[in-house]
Amino acid sequence: MHFLDQAKIFVRSGAGGPGAVSFRREKFIEYGGPDGGNGGKGGDIIFEAVAGLNTLIDFRYTQHFRAPRGQGGSGSNRTGAGGDDLVVRVPVGTQILADDEDRTLLLDMVRVGQREVFLRGGDGGRGNASYKTSTNRAPRQHGTGWPHEEAWVWLRLKLLADAGLVGLPNAGKSTFINAVTNAQAKVGAYAFTTTRPQLGVVRHKGREFVIADIPGLIEGAADGAGIGDRFLGHIERCRVLLHLVDANDADVAESYRIVCDELAAYGAGLDDKPVVVALNKIDTLDDELIAALSAELEEASGHPVIPISGASGVGVDWALDRLLEAIGPEPGAVSADDEGEDVLEWSPV
Repeated sequence: MHFLDQAKIFVRSGAGGPGAVSFRREKFIEYGGPDGGNGGKGGDIIFEAVAGLNTLIDFRYTQHFRAPRGQGGSGSNRTGAGGDDLVVRVPVGTQILADDEDRTLLLDMVRVGQREVFLRGGDGGRGNASYKTSTNRAPRQHGTGWPHEEAWVWLRLKLLADAGLVGLPNAGKSTFINAVTNAQAKVGAYAFTTTRPQLGVVRHKGREFVIADIPGLIEGAADGAGIGDRFLGHIERCRVLLHLVDANDADVAESYRIVCDELAAYGAGLDDKPVVVALNKIDTLDDELIAALSAELEEASGHPVIPISGASGVGVDWALDRLLEAIGPEPGAVSADDEGEDVLEWSPV
């Protein structure tokens, strides 16, 4: 399946149906007069976040979504049928943005099953029976129904992950995510083997968390160099970043600085997130050189450095331990400090 993380679509709710102009007069039956019914309400445009989707590719082929309009009223005070709501199903993590220069955020679909009415269908028009008064016994006016609402919007997918992998191209991010998850990211001895984000579920020490791998960053990515920085949006929601640095780089400190500068240029708080720094591909070096490079990288980053090898598995568990610490306990988990305390049932008195 192709990966697509943004799309532009047109949505339009249904217009309200017109009210009816009708009169009832039957021989030997009293109480004749106006009996035109109201029109039906138009369908709403509803966005729903569903599980099992991680791409917007479907919106490349279907770009127009129109809810049906309400039916017109009829005689005998019969109200017209309402138009069915149109539900647009999107992946969890999708943002609905306005089609303006600032891409104003309109909706953020972050929970499975979340449903939001985006455009409301028009109300049906009044039939002539509703206009009857003591002085207007035979009204002929009716409502035409409220008009529909329409808009062009952008859909942007930001994958939901607990941890994100960042680094230069060929830093070993794909090898790492393949080693700790069931992902099957492409691995090659050339830059930019990863051309789209990858998600994987890590199972470590009885816990599960989601890790995201994005294409590598190079100097000038914020200005469009390489693949650019558009995929950084997929790690905006991550609670921690794992920064991988290739131990075979000529200057590991400079490699770390380049990626940090691109994160800061992108903004969105990426440079303020907790970071775990790992020196990768240590299986190709001796212990003395590993220690020297780790010290150099620690001085440049200001963080403890974990020497690892995604290919051989050395130090991988250590890095996962640090990620779990940064992610924090699961919602509802009881900490060790609370185990000895008595849990009192809540009471209003």
